Amino acid sequence: MRNKTIIGKIDIWLIIIYLALTTIGLLSIYAAASTEAHPHIYDFSQNYGKQLMFMGVSIMVGFMILLIDAKFFNVFAYVFYGLSIVFLLLVLVVGSKISGSTSWIQLGPLSFQPSEFAKFGTALALAHYLGSLDTDITKFRTKLIAYGIVFLPMLLVLAQGDAGSASVFFIFLLVLYREGLGGRILIVGMMAVALFVISLCLSKWYVMIGLTTLYAIFLFLINRTKRNIWLLTGILVTACAFVFSVSFAFNHILKPHQQTRINIILGKEKDIKGVGYNLNQSMIAIGSGGFSGKGYLKGTMTKYNFVPEQHTDFIFCTVGEETGFLGCLILISLYLALILRIIHLAERQRSPFSRIYGYGIACIFFFHFAINIGMTIGLVPVIGIPLPFLSYGGSSLLMFSMMIFVFLKQDANRMNIL
Repeated sequence: MRNKTIIGKIDIWLIIIYLALTTIGLLSIYAAASTEAHPHIYDFSQNYGKQLMFMGVSIMVGFMILLIDAKFFNVFAYVFYGLSIVFLLLVLVVGSKISGSTSWIQLGPLSFQPSEFAKFGTALALAHYLGSLDTDITKFRTKLIAYGIVFLPMLLVLAQGDAGSASVFFIFLLVLYREGLGGRILIVGMMAVALFVISLCLSKWYVMIGLTTLYAIFLFLINRTKRNIWLLTGILVTACAFVFSVSFAFNHILKPHQQTRINIILGKEKDIKGVGYNLNQSMIAIGSGGFSGKGYLKGTMTKYNFVPEQHTDFIFCTVGEETGFLGCLILISLYLALILRIIHLAERQRSPFSRIYGYGIACIFFFHFAINIGMTIGLVPVIGIPLPFLSYGGSSLLMFSMMIFVFLKQDANRMNIL
């Protein structure tokens, strides 16, 4: 009787948005990968048939989550986080190399990407830690531990050569800001991004001269107390070190194809037939859709496989070509509705754990949504970020579904929190 009561409190709008996105994803994968030899969407030898199976498994796991006690995920948050760290370490030893990064564990005919599970585990662990009664985010020790929870899995994912998945963990800084960390971290973050882009566009020596000039100007304008001089000098040294680290990372850590992708976005290179081929074909496909699209299963760029990896990272261009501007607008509206609905529900939670977890998954969805669509239209480098619920992949679909259903369970149980 209690489980029936809980299920009756599940937010129906979030369920509707989730089912709408997963259905659009399945239809888009079918449009991108179907052939005359395999016309049936339930053909499990094809990617769309496998995605249909992944959908069934994800929904089944989701409803199992709704039957579990809501406190389970709070109590065992560190267990999930610990398992994700173990899997990330394991993939460094026995991982399989797919699409240029050693970030997969092969399980017979199936493959599992631990970095997807790590996002889920990190969201749980951060929510559990910050939701503790004696946790004060303004204390140095609290901030240090919170940063450790976020950046440990990020560094392990980066060690796998998967810079795209590693970058997702930066979005948890928004969760820390929501919990009272202060606006300085966002200001510093935006300044670091600006300095990062400038360092890639210009010679590091020009950037250093510019920073030194700014240092001299501020030194002239400020009250030159000993403390202010030391603070300004520290900022200059840190900024210069950051510029050198960007140059080193770009030239010695990033792979040649990743360097080329960034240079193409910055306008420093043109490589339409090489690394930039995917992006160029994607933009052509989206542009060819016009206002209302060519019609479902009638996209020529899609039908004749002119866009590589279209059923995975470039699935958005299938929507763009076949449904046009209107279809893209509807899809983007669904994602915004998903994110805003999660934030709305998070704000009404009585439990700090549920609120923080809700903000955590909202930030993850926002990052994936914004970066993936930005990749397909040439606004950001192609870094291999899947579009939630649309891109082909069992690991990502299952983990994104678990994130949603765990939050649905927390929200349904909110009235039981005193």
